[in-house]
Amino acid sequence: MQALVVGEALVDIVERPGTPPLAYPGGSPANVAIGLARLGRDAQLLTWLGEDPNGDLVRDHLEASRVRIASGSQRAARTSTARALIDADGSATYEFDLEIDYPEHQVAEDTVVVHVGSIGAVLEPGAAKIAALLGSARRRAVLTYDPNLRPSIMGDRDDVRPAVLALVAGSDVVKVSDEDLEWLEPGTAPQDVARTWAAAGPALVVVTLGAEGSFAVTADGVEVAVPAPRVDVADTVGAGDSFMGGLIDGLWTNGLVGSGRHDAIAALPVDELTSLLEQSARIAAITVSRPGANPPTRQELDQA
Repeated sequence: MQALVVGEALVDIVERPGTPPLAYPGGSPANVAIGLARLGRDAQLLTWLGEDPNGDLVRDHLEASRVRIASGSQRAARTSTARALIDADGSATYEFDLEIDYPEHQVAEDTVVVHVGSIGAVLEPGAAKIAALLGSARRRAVLTYDPNLRPSIMGDRDDVRPAVLALVAGSDVVKVSDEDLEWLEPGTAPQDVARTWAAAGPALVVVTLGAEGSFAVTADGVEVAVPAPRVDVADTVGAGDSFMGGLIDGLWTNGLVGSGRHDAIAALPVDELTSLLEQSARIAAITVSRPGANPPTRQELDQA
């Protein structure tokens, strides 16, 4: 069984106060693929890389974690970059130089989960290709989505919202941050947005709240909240992506990937849903305890 992750892989140029910039391989979907592969899952990434030094950095990073790069993903004119500006509290803001597209791709029969998210899911020409790919994968795989919104590059809220809501409605599992919801649905409580989304298509909606933890709402009406582990934060780069990878991994462990699993996910009982969120939070906590998007291996998770 394998996971297919679709979206941008790029180089994060991280700038901290008083220190020279450092380059790290990144990109939200690429981070999710790496997180899954480090947890022992067979992960393939469909992305858009250039044959340049930044592309070499990303490829080496993906291959070191045993992420397979889908055929045709290395035809970009240049590899995209994201400049991450780190504040004194470790939080990050981003400036992007992107080229987003994807090659044609047939979803393999043994694909049990397809994850999409962030910039490449809503910007053309990649967005239309992702929509077609999700349609072809629906009969055999659980579909997961993380909006991971980047207003500086995605554009006006009213232009972005329809694309995001269409992806939400067509997914089985959605993970979204409270910061994303604050921008997308200003003035509406995250719990209310999650309930609305869970009634519109997804079996499960999870909202991350940074240091305050996370909560989940199922289509069957179950609601669970868990606290975040306490940890010394190096930075928050890749925290949400690590949480997303942990969420997919937990579903996989519980046999909730593959065809026809939507209703079973919607019917998750409180104890199983709580355990799912707690593991995802532990994975994210390890990531934020060290610089850059550096999710743990299965061994590191077990030791923690």
